Amino acid sequence: MNESYLNLHGFFVSLHDICICLKNRETVFMEKPRTLSNAVLYLMSISAGLVAANLYYNQPLLHLISMSFEVSESAVSNVALATQLGYAFGLLFVVPLGDMVNNHKILKLDFILMLLSLVAAGFAPSLWFLVIASFFIGCTSALPQLFVPMAAQLSNAENRGRAIGIVMSGLLIGILGSRTISGFVGEQFGWRSMYFVATLIMLILFIVLKFKLPKIEPIYKGNYADLMTSLLHYFKSEPPLRLAAVRGGLSFAGLSAFWTTLVFLMEDNFGYGSGITGTFGLIGVVGALAASIVGKLSDRISKNLIIITSTVILILSWSIFMISAHSIIGIVLGVVFVDLGQQSLHIANQNIIFSRNESARNRINTIYMVIFFLGGALGTTLGAYAWQHYQWIGVSVLGLSLSILSLIAHLIYGDKKM
Repeated sequence: MNESYLNLHGFFVSLHDICICLKNRETVFMEKPRTLSNAVLYLMSISAGLVAANLYYNQPLLHLISMSFEVSESAVSNVALATQLGYAFGLLFVVPLGDMVNNHKILKLDFILMLLSLVAAGFAPSLWFLVIASFFIGCTSALPQLFVPMAAQLSNAENRGRAIGIVMSGLLIGILGSRTISGFVGEQFGWRSMYFVATLIMLILFIVLKFKLPKIEPIYKGNYADLMTSLLHYFKSEPPLRLAAVRGGLSFAGLSAFWTTLVFLMEDNFGYGSGITGTFGLIGVVGALAASIVGKLSDRISKNLIIITSTVILILSWSIFMISAHSIIGIVLGVVFVDLGQQSLHIANQNIIFSRNESARNRINTIYMVIFFLGGALGTTLGAYAWQHYQWIGVSVLGLSLSILSLIAHLIYGDKKM
């Protein structure tokens, strides 16, 4: 009797355990160790670059757009500003969904709106219509920021920096290459043509990602309101995240000021059009290629050393810009240093923040990147103001001041043991 009871009891206990496992099968699946193949890694890298390029096609075209709509250089800078603000909006309200919604669902909705926005920009009848379309282009082009946490999630700790570096290299090459492409297309075929070319590129990319990008089911089980509320919790409770965001935002503000005003410097001081201005993006690829190297180094050496060295390089680059208003060689050298310093700092920041709170990496990335691109929007505005009132010397002083402020913040609040 007792033996039969024990057998029956054991059967129901086992059945109960099996039911629990089946009920939690998704959680168990999500906790299984993942491996990131090189094919998927480089697909994410290329995709990040192609989508991020949408944010920067307009910069070499600003002079052409200002002439087309007969507006001032200050007014046309609102196109770049709206794109960056839209990007920050997408980061804040779309990217956190990566912790809650299947990535392929996000992909589909995002690309539909992106394609419509690019077409609208190409047919824009007025500057303010273009500004509005640019906001939505920026919003939908936040998509690459889902790839960076994905790369961190699918990599082990020893290779996380490498994976982030490769994805960010692709992203930066796309950003820099976009200026070269749009400068050439704008000069040869008009600024509107660039938006139609971008539409075709995005359509092809969407088809490829639909079939090749791995599907990742979310871990977070709460609602959207709780998801967004948790952003404030992580911002308050993570000092390293706040400091990384400040460093990134200040440095990117300087970079945005540079790229927004470079086209005006080339026109006024050298007589070059958007085509020549765009080629400076190719020079900056040196910094992009260094990103994967920096990513590997950040897995092995002090991140504190990388951050300080990167910020010093930024200070050096702005010092070179300050004395190079009439020197192409100086501008070229400065571009190499400013992109190298910015990208190295950015990789170190991301490696730090992704090493924490593994179940909330999309939200962590959202906080960091929103502040990062709000810094970029601020840099665009301040850069346009500095150019209008003080020309290139004003832009250079602005960039130098922002870089010094970033270094001071790190030296005061940074963790020397990183």
